[in-house]
Amino acid sequence: MRGAGKRIALEIVGWTLVVAGIAALVLPGPGLLMLFGGLAVLSQQYEWAERRLAPIERAAMRTAAEGVETWFRVAMSTLGALCLTALGVLWIVRPAAPGWWPFRESWWLFGGVGTGITLIASSAIALGLIVYSLRRFGRPGHKIDPGPTPADETAPR
Repeated sequence: MRGAGKRIALEIVGWTLVVAGIAALVLPGPGLLMLFGGLAVLSQQYEWAERRLAPIERAAMRTAAEGVETWFRVAMSTLGALCLTALGVLWIVRPAAPGWWPFRESWWLFGGVGTGITLIASSAIALGLIVYSLRRFGRPGHKIDPGPTPADETAPR
């Protein structure tokens, strides 16, 4: 029974990360990272998931490398992450609705403390990924090598 419980838990975690990753590809969030994490978890159970890990990992690494190609990208990404922190603090403090707010006051900063904590956690993840990318791929302005391309792996040796 213990093995079945672990299998079910891995299925739930894996599919949740896959669905959230797909959603985050079009919504704010680390979509490729969550998709990769979900496939990594599912690859413990399914061969099809293991086969799809390498292309997702390459895409995630290429995106991370491109994100730190220039100082402008690094600065804008960092500014965006810090804005998320500021919004999270605003949500936690929850000031009264301003006079210009056209809707009911209950719609002002709805979601409460949970939303604020999530925004701050997202900011911390974003800042961590920026630091990781800078350490992994070097300073902006240098040649970036995110790893082999699909053509490199299928080329005859």
